[in-house]
Amino acid sequence: MSRFITQRLIVFAPTLFGVAVIVFVVMRLIPGDTITAQIGTQTLLTDAQAASLRAYYGLDKPVLEQFTSWFGAALRGDLGLSVRSGKPVLGEILSRFPLTLELGLLALLIGLVLGLTLGMFTATRRGTLADAAGQFLALIGLALPNFWLGTLIILVLSTVFHILPNSGDYTPFSQDPLRNLGQLIFPAFTLGLGLTASIARTTRSAVLEELRQDYARTARSKGLSERWVTLKHCFRNALLPVITLVGIQAGYLLGGAIVVEEVFALPGLGRLLLNAIGQRDYAVTQGVILFIALNFLLINLLADLAYALVNPRVRNA
Repeated sequence: MSRFITQRLIVFAPTLFGVAVIVFVVMRLIPGDTITAQIGTQTLLTDAQAASLRAYYGLDKPVLEQFTSWFGAALRGDLGLSVRSGKPVLGEILSRFPLTLELGLLALLIGLVLGLTLGMFTATRRGTLADAAGQFLALIGLALPNFWLGTLIILVLSTVFHILPNSGDYTPFSQDPLRNLGQLIFPAFTLGLGLTASIARTTRSAVLEELRQDYARTARSKGLSERWVTLKHCFRNALLPVITLVGIQAGYLLGGAIVVEEVFALPGLGRLLLNAIGQRDYAVTQGVILFIALNFLLINLLADLAYALVNPRVRNA
């Protein structure tokens, strides 16, 4: 198992370095820079003032030197200062991350509970009307974009029930758990619907595949009921592809949260990133994306470990 973990950890460094290079280059390909975003237009500044500001922010240095300086500091845990707030970027990220993490965990919980239930339900009723209806619902879940579903939920709640999921007065979980969950349940459902559909389809296919295996036929020949064969013998083996899917999709939940947080006006990492991009706040944009990439890698590592625990052949390979 230690060798298995070491192999997975080896890919961390080159992956994070690649992400850092890409985001650094892409940010500088966007028209304008920190100064134009902060001042509004360079015509308000003299050439000497503009040069002075660029020197202050380090924008007068060669691009390679800028990247080396920033990435070297990032490896030490220093992601720089936000141009807009003047606060350390790492502090800004850590203050917003609990909301995004809670939103992702709620979406993951919704996806697992609904997806596994729907997948098992349709697998045990293959070829029936219930199976067709379940697959149709899963297809709808895959097809609906997060921003459209979130907007629709807000529209229905505001026009029919005269309430808003979040009206800009977000309450942390530590202050009022019930109010916090009430504000996050609809965003979490919006974010988790696509995951629900993916898990349901994968679970159905995996269970049906396991039911055709020799060990399942042997269990039936011993007089065991179909339900017992499915739940006791087939379900655990069917979880292997589901674990892989969840590991991949859980990382993408952080990316999907960017859109959902903007739609529902939640002050998480997503809104922080979008505002930073619009304001050309290089340090915040680069820091948030690097932080999301690190979490994506950690989530996939946990998924690999879970897969290895369920299937010993993987860690012994």
